[in-house]
Amino acid sequence: MFKRNLINSAVVASLALSAQQVIAAEDAVNDNNEADQIEIIEVTGIRGSLNKAMNMKRFNTQIVDSIVAEDIGKFPDNNVVEALQRVTGVQVTGRGGGEVSTVSIRGLNDVHTTVNGRDVFTGAGRAVALQDIPASLLSTVTVYKTRSASQVERGIAGSINIETHRPFNFDGSKVVLAGRGIYADQSEELDPNISMLASNRWDTDLGEVGALFNVSYVQTNYRDDDLVAGAAFPFFTANPPSDHQPYKIMNFGSALSYWQPGLTNGLPSAAGSTLSVDGDDIEYLLARDAVFGRVYEAKRERPAFNVSLQWAPRDDLELLAEAFYTGYRNEQQTTMWFTNTFEEDGNHGNLQIDTPLVFEGTNVVKERQVYAPNGFQSGDGSTGKTDSYLFAFGANWSATDDLTVKSEILYQQSDFETEFFAMRFDRKAYGLDVDFNDNNGMPGISFWDDPATSIDESDMSEAANWNSGTVYDNGGGNDGDALTFTVDADWVLRNGFIDTVKFGAKYEKRGAESYTREQSATSVMPLADMAQALADAGASGDGSGFIYQVNDYMDGRADVFDNYITANGLYLINNADAVRQVYGYERDATQTTFDIEETSYALYATAQYALGESISGEIGVRYVDYSQDMQFWDLAGNYDTASGGASEVLPSFVMSWNVTDDLVARAAYTETLRMPEFGQLNALQFWQDPLTDGVSYGTGTGGNPDLQPTHSKNYDLSLEWYFAEGSSLYGALFKRDIDGLVIGGSKVVRRVGDDEVERDYILGAPVNASDGELSGIEVGFLYFPTNLPGALDGLGLQASYTELDSKQTTSDFNEDGSVAAVVKSKMSGVSDSSYSVVGIYEKEQFDVRLSYVWREEFFQGNEASFFANPLQFWSRPEQSLDFQFSFDATENLVLTFDATNILDDVYRNYYGEGNDNLFNFGNAIYSRTFALGARYSF
Repeated sequence: MFKRNLINSAVVASLALSAQQVIAAEDAVNDNNEADQIEIIEVTGIRGSLNKAMNMKRFNTQIVDSIVAEDIGKFPDNNVVEALQRVTGVQVTGRGGGEVSTVSIRGLNDVHTTVNGRDVFTGAGRAVALQDIPASLLSTVTVYKTRSASQVERGIAGSINIETHRPFNFDGSKVVLAGRGIYADQSEELDPNISMLASNRWDTDLGEVGALFNVSYVQTNYRDDDLVAGAAFPFFTANPPSDHQPYKIMNFGSALSYWQPGLTNGLPSAAGSTLSVDGDDIEYLLARDAVFGRVYEAKRERPAFNVSLQWAPRDDLELLAEAFYTGYRNEQQTTMWFTNTFEEDGNHGNLQIDTPLVFEGTNVVKERQVYAPNGFQSGDGSTGKTDSYLFAFGANWSATDDLTVKSEILYQQSDFETEFFAMRFDRKAYGLDVDFNDNNGMPGISFWDDPATSIDESDMSEAANWNSGTVYDNGGGNDGDALTFTVDADWVLRNGFIDTVKFGAKYEKRGAESYTREQSATSVMPLADMAQALADAGASGDGSGFIYQVNDYMDGRADVFDNYITANGLYLINNADAVRQVYGYERDATQTTFDIEETSYALYATAQYALGESISGEIGVRYVDYSQDMQFWDLAGNYDTASGGASEVLPSFVMSWNVTDDLVARAAYTETLRMPEFGQLNALQFWQDPLTDGVSYGTGTGGNPDLQPTHSKNYDLSLEWYFAEGSSLYGALFKRDIDGLVIGGSKVVRRVGDDEVERDYILGAPVNASDGELSGIEVGFLYFPTNLPGALDGLGLQASYTELDSKQTTSDFNEDGSVAAVVKSKMSGVSDSSYSVVGIYEKEQFDVRLSYVWREEFFQGNEASFFANPLQFWSRPEQSLDFQFSFDATENLVLTFDATNILDDVYRNYYGEGNDNLFNFGNAIYSRTFALGARYSF
């Protein structure tokens, strides 16, 4: 028998909410194996999709939030991540590359993603980027803030499940054609976003058969500009010790001469602060070592398709076969300019410059002049290609009225490959004026013209100012594959305290491999001579195509030059053999850096229980076991092996209490974990000699095969009030206790570099050296007023607010890698507060949505510990305003208009908490997009 509280909820839903909610009630009943049929009245448009999402929340055992497509092929945003930013408790960032790319749940970005409940990944990674899956293939996205023991255990922040369409979801045949043209104002390009769905189902002598094919193609041309003030270093004042020149940068001796980098709070910045130099206390100034900027211009393509075949040979058996493909193609030209903002040793031109200007009451330099600084321009070209395939075959068998068994075998293969080519143009400039914070975090800079020459040295696009320099010729990729077998069983007991028992197992064999090559060479000659040399070597055209000019740099928002030149990186890739011939080397073969085989098992059991008519829930436990066999190689041919693994028992408990017909309370305790990334496990080190003139230390990177999983204990309380038709108010309290967070450790290693010079190298490697705690409250609101007069009828409001409190222990490290100090900080990626407000208007043939989201400043993570001062990166508050409009031109044709990033903000970050102006860092501008679209279905 059914629990009466569930039947009561279904009745209340049918009377108080909408016909769409009857669908959710029917789903809840069907979950308990009831065969009664309820008439389904479909509600479309924004309000219908919000109602369905609300009911998914109301009738789910777990604490979830969902987004439902308003119609087939119509998610309300350019990508899924943009849509998720309006979900209560979800924050997004990473707005470069023509899209929002990073999503966090309740402040944490360790989000696990599944497609139709299946674990998916890209390349040798453990996860798939949400934006890699085109929105046009999706029907529903569900954000799980708590997890059943029956679900994959990964994702400390939570889990996102993406559901695609299947043929049995439709009554009969369905065809949808959709297309949008998206214009981005930075790239000034119009890009296509097209999709098609075709589905049908048939009654045959062999049973019911269904077939669906969904294909999508998205192209994006994007341009991002940024302008950056470099790290702060200590400098001598106008009165240095006798063996040093005025305003000389102080760190350039041994790696840690006079001062220690990598301190969380940095060196003291009060006026008159001193450092010990040869036993004497010497005053110092804090100034930036460099200013630089970049423009990223690229064309990205994402083809994708989904094929789904369903066959029900009889009432108790259904077979499913699916193929899912996502592709990624990217060609990017990165143009970078860079200048040191200090003089090199022995250059006493600083005696000719004005006294630096400091921020009042500090020793931090705001403005200064530099005589004859070194600088370079770098033109980088890169290509990336990913092909990811997923094949699944499964069966769902109702063995008896009370027992259902589902099993699936799944194979995945994902390959990523990339090529990278860069050439530096080098020069020693005549001089420059720089304001490290000219305008609210934005630097300003101008170069001097030497009156003694006929060349304008202040012109950054004058080819005669530059010589060719070093080329960097790299390539590589990574591959991943997995064979997975799952079996799940639901057993309905029908009587007593336990209603349903669910149990299952998962076996997976996972492979991950990475390979790379790194080459460089130097040839110094005037650019005109380099162009001729390339032409003589067979490069296309006359060779001059290798020079690329950037125009309208920073869109006139900064006091800098408007244009500059670099090498054309994509030209270098397309003429790689000619470049190698001029530079006198041949292309190396790629070398494998790691090859890891991981075997994992999972067993789980859950029991759905009921206490009387109003309290129900689930108790569960999941056991997981991971083991890894690992092989590693470095570029010098060194070889090492390691083994690793982990096993965990993860309990879960969820309780739901129907306080009244309209009020639902929930409580949950769950445990989740995050396995280390495969690339973090590499036992070998990779070394890099100094790339910048004047830098005396090299760097090294490596992994740690002894890394352990990060483990989280999760506590949740929620209250949901469904107070009117299609309206609700809900809130939650939550806490995450996290052990074993992975952070970057560091130590100094003395070694001989590839250039035969012995020097200090600062080696960074991941370590489980941090714990964290996150707690907070989230509130969501959805309201469609009733009985509004005339034109106001159809107004609605959706809003959410999240308040977070986080803390994390991080470490400052000594030269030998030991912990020098344990520092408490905020957790990375966590804004203390964020909110979203969505105004909705739906009337007859059209609907409108205006969405505003805002998040408070947040800690992004640590900069490189071998020079950062302070160590931490912080981001200023972020906001976004988006608009969507839809018009039903006919019963079958819908026209749309969308606009994103309407406010066109500058996105800014800085070094150290509270230092948004004193230690400003980056400033980036991204595109606004405007899209017109049409969708035809029959």
